Amino acid sequence: MSPSPRMRRRGSLAALFLLLAVLGALFAPWLSPAPPDAQDLDRRLASPSPGHPLGTDELGRDVLARVLYGARASLTVALAVVVLAGAVGTLLGATAGYAGGAWDRMVGIASDACLAFPGTLLAIALVAALGPALRYVVLALVSLGWVGYARLVRAQVLRLREEEFVLAARALGAGPARILLRHILPNLLPALLVQASASMAGAILAESSLSFLGLGLQPPTPSWGAMVDAGRAHLLDAPHVAVFPGLALSLTVLALNFAGDALADRLDPRAARSFAAGAP
Repeated sequence: MSPSPRMRRRGSLAALFLLLAVLGALFAPWLSPAPPDAQDLDRRLASPSPGHPLGTDELGRDVLARVLYGARASLTVALAVVVLAGAVGTLLGATAGYAGGAWDRMVGIASDACLAFPGTLLAIALVAALGPALRYVVLALVSLGWVGYARLVRAQVLRLREEEFVLAARALGAGPARILLRHILPNLLPALLVQASASMAGAILAESSLSFLGLGLQPPTPSWGAMVDAGRAHLLDAPHVAVFPGLALSLTVLALNFAGDALADRLDPRAARSFAAGAP
């Protein structure tokens, strides 16, 4: 069964929005009306205008510039977390699922221990203990994010290691490393791509939550979470200070989830057969 037209349309819109978000982050220096830290106290809390399309904040800084540079911070953290957590989780899950035994039990105990604590509270505790810095935010999120990849990969490896193509490779003398790298992991790429899209959304939310609490990126570095926190005091007299970064955060997370759903349907084996047969 192929994805519905509505699902494909929603996935295309989500992909287009994410492309625009990435381009906005990459070209922020050229798209910003002003430097993100440039202060103009005479125009503090100014409403949106041609000179400042999204208005200014409590220090007269351009909100559009800070939203664009905040996208850089959020997307950088999310990409780093997805790459590192994906690598660690895939390695642990693949070796645990294929080897089994004591190593499988150790990985299972470690993942259960991480899942026993609320993720946000554990991230807050780690960042509070290590210090509010970008590298510690990434470290805290990676220390939690690997679990989802490990559990997914382990389950898939347990299924694939008994398939005929794996048994044939083993009969021909292929070692465990070659079987995992050449025969099993390529078959896990669709599931890993879907997991990565969901993990990116979670990482952006987690980074924004930590910044909202003052434990993430520190001023004057723009961050969506910190901008929403700063705008709370002006919800009645200047709501644009909090609304626009909050809207950027919400739309990005929503687009990542929609893109993940569309990707999961597109990469489904039954859907793949339909597309190969020329189904609309």
